[in-house]
Amino acid sequence: MTSSSSRRKSADPAAVRSAIHGVEAWLKDPEPAQEPPKAQLAAAVRLTAQALAQVAPGSSVEVRIPLFVAVQCIEGPRHTRGTPPNVMETDARTWLLIAAGLTTLDEAVKAGHVSVSGTRAREIERWLPLVRL
Repeated sequence: MTSSSSRRKSADPAAVRSAIHGVEAWLKDPEPAQEPPKAQLAAAVRLTAQALAQVAPGSSVEVRIPLFVAVQCIEGPRHTRGTPPNVMETDARTWLLIAAGLTTLDEAVKAGHVSVSGTRAREIERWLPLVRL
């Protein structure tokens, strides 16, 4: 049996920075006309989520970016079945804005772009942003 830490994909910091810089113009555009190519967007979302799981290892909070990735992070009680008690969920653009330091988790929650549940979900903010633009 493989341990959860060996199953996790690691995110090379240079690859994370490169992926974020690849979508930088889209993130900085207040009214973007269209999304970046799906593969480019997916890489940025997955790499940043994996980077969060790397810097905040654990299984007590689940970060969900539907259609792209869900990762567990932050040490604490492990969750194994059903809906986790501590969840942060958002869309790809909002996640990348947060991961790149262009908005905060608190601002995104107040704007209604992020759903948080549980007492620990907001703890991810301690490790954000992952890359500063």
